[in-house]
Amino acid sequence: MRAFSCPSCGLLVFFESAACLRCGTTLGFSPQRGEIVAVPGEEPGGYVRCANSVVAQCNWLVSADGELCASCTLTRTRPHDADLAGGPIAEAFVVAEAAKRRLLFQLFELGLPGVSTSGPVAGGPVFDLLIAAGEPVTTGHLDGVITVDLAESDDVHRERMRRELGEPYRTVLGHLRHEIGHYYWTPLVRGVEADARALFGDESDDYGAALEHHYLHGPPPGWEDHHVSAYATAHPWEDWAETFAHYLHIRDALQTAAAFGLLVTGPTLDPDLMAAPSPDRQQQFKEIIDDWLPLTYALNAVNRSVGKGDLYPFVLSPPVITKLTFVHDRVEVMGR
Repeated sequence: MRAFSCPSCGLLVFFESAACLRCGTTLGFSPQRGEIVAVPGEEPGGYVRCANSVVAQCNWLVSADGELCASCTLTRTRPHDADLAGGPIAEAFVVAEAAKRRLLFQLFELGLPGVSTSGPVAGGPVFDLLIAAGEPVTTGHLDGVITVDLAESDDVHRERMRRELGEPYRTVLGHLRHEIGHYYWTPLVRGVEADARALFGDESDDYGAALEHHYLHGPPPGWEDHHVSAYATAHPWEDWAETFAHYLHIRDALQTAAAFGLLVTGPTLDPDLMAAPSPDRQQQFKEIIDDWLPLTYALNAVNRSVGKGDLYPFVLSPPVITKLTFVHDRVEVMGR
């Protein structure tokens, strides 16, 4: 995430800010400009709040009263208005929408297809943000529809699921990044399917049977040598989605560190460990990893120093870095 400042007084503000704490200027995020701006703006007509400014605590801006912003308009299904008047469901909805806005901002920054600062794109992803009512809700992706169980917004529920499934990391933003990875399999891998299969495996393998086997037997021994997570071993599509999600984690965290002038020096990686989709992009991702690994070592050390677990509890083996390099190559090729 980039750093933002109040356009009136220059005070540091955050992506989610609705007002400047120093000068009181009303603020909002303009998707078209990619900036935090004053409300109303200086342009003809100015800016007005998204229609979900209250129910979703959305600080994104639109051109006319009653409109939904480029993020909220992608929510195809949400809880009933009566459930969003207050209470845990309303709080969960706010958390999920905030995570979605952060996801979309990153996709805009990377220039990936399927999303637009102007609103829905034909064939682009849409989101169902659901709460269980009689039948369980399964977070997942199907034909461009990303479903999120709003129970994942509850810290207690999410931690219980994380422990039950043996996951080192589980957040709403992480879920969204994983599921959007499934959506991007088709547009990013199109034309290089053979290269993708060489890295991730044959995606034509029975998906349902593969998941059933994973949940019954768990990951194979030594999975850490070739996969970024245990769940990535379930099926090639899951390996791609987990790798894609971690790529977004890395890019976002490094952008944030750079925006705040955070520089950590440390050991670099042997260039022989890197994949080579093209010389230029190979070098680009090598530089990303050379920045990322020292940063994660430092952040993990800081967390441990205050008695917390590792902030980034993952080991990026050489084969995983090769997969990440492939993802980077595809993102750079397809990004606008």
